[in-house]
Amino acid sequence: MDDNKLYNALLKSEGERRRQAQKEGEAKSEDHFRTERPFAGSDRARPNWVKVDMEHSEYPPTVYDSSISLELIGNPRPWSSEQLRARKIIYPGMPDKAVMDAYRELRIQLRNRAGEKNFAVMFSSLGSRGNSVLTAFNLAASFAMDSHTSALLVDCDPYKQDLSKLVSIEMKAGVTDYVADKSLSIRDILYPSGVARLSVIPAGTQVSSAVELFSSVRMRDLVSELKSRYPDRCIVLNAPPFQETTEARILERFADQIVFGIPFGDVTAEVINESVDALGSDKFSGVVFQE
Repeated sequence: MDDNKLYNALLKSEGERRRQAQKEGEAKSEDHFRTERPFAGSDRARPNWVKVDMEHSEYPPTVYDSSISLELIGNPRPWSSEQLRARKIIYPGMPDKAVMDAYRELRIQLRNRAGEKNFAVMFSSLGSRGNSVLTAFNLAASFAMDSHTSALLVDCDPYKQDLSKLVSIEMKAGVTDYVADKSLSIRDILYPSGVARLSVIPAGTQVSSAVELFSSVRMRDLVSELKSRYPDRCIVLNAPPFQETTEARILERFADQIVFGIPFGDVTAEVINESVDALGSDKFSGVVFQE
């Protein structure tokens, strides 16, 4: 075989290998929903190798399997199906399939918009009646259902303490405490949620100075650290109502995408349009109607 034929044969073989790799990396479509593209930590034909310093390690190099490592995330008090149902938290196999499918579809759209990198989504209600943190929690839980993905819910609404009703352990210090107190580390404010592969950070106790704290350099560094620490983590920021507070306008700068919550029967089309216009960026990704 001459050099040209060999070269063409190699190109054809490489093309077939890539097409097969793409096919294996895609999740199977469920019902009539769109196909979900592979995420940063998803299973792929080409392994994601971990660099090991052989001079200082007695262990040989290995292949990083995110589905195995993510199972090591601590969850000392997991919720049962009955406990999840009582708190209106979504879970695999739940009876209300329509609700589950709605969150799956939202997850697919957000991932497809972000590409193959990890990202932060800010969720903010446009009304005062919607349970913002429950919707944000369920959105994060939908990402955590993927065995190759972890999720982190960062509650940035210091005016409500509803997150404590959704988490299976007691929480103390949170975002505002961390930003105000430089002696605290991220580990001091990070808690397991009761849902596998989903961690949470509460809003904290510093309510009156939240605007100044969210505007600080330490807050910016916190979000940057959370986004860069794990390539297979999706971050959901739960913000106070967008129309009623200043905090949501400040938190918008830390998000890659923004989703508005619409309490059913509480918000007009004019308010939605005004909020999107006030946002003034291409980060707006859609709305979620809340009960």
